[in-house]
Amino acid sequence: QVQLVESGGGLVQAGGSLRLSCAASGRTFSSYALGWFRQAPGKEREFVAAISRSGDGTYYGDSVKGRFTISRDNTKNTLYLQMHSLKPEDTALYYCAAAARYSLTANPAEYNYWGSGTQVTVSS
Repeated sequence: QVQLVESGGGLVQAGGSLRLSCAASGRTFSSYALGWFRQAPGKEREFVAAISRSGDGTYYGDSVKGRFTISRDNTKNTLYLQMHSLKPEDTALYYCAAAARYSLTANPAEYNYWGSGTQVTVSS
């Protein structure tokens, strides 16, 4: 069982930066591949980024590639998403998720645990 709590969201101007964090409970944090997803009002949940259990493998959605960086600290049971060059279209509720698997996945159905989300709003 893993509980996930996101933080770090807020209001930022276009071109700005934010860093999201996701704190996890449990002693098996390093057993999970992790991901970030986002959902804007009226839209489907969108894959943002994923990271392997050890942190040596990452995968990004096309819309954030080159602007966002996913990382994890297994000693602190924490997942991060560093976001740069933010655009109004990045506005969404951002979720972290944990998958009980070794390989990376962009499929939300393959994630077992989800946080409740943190809101990111980018003004133009």
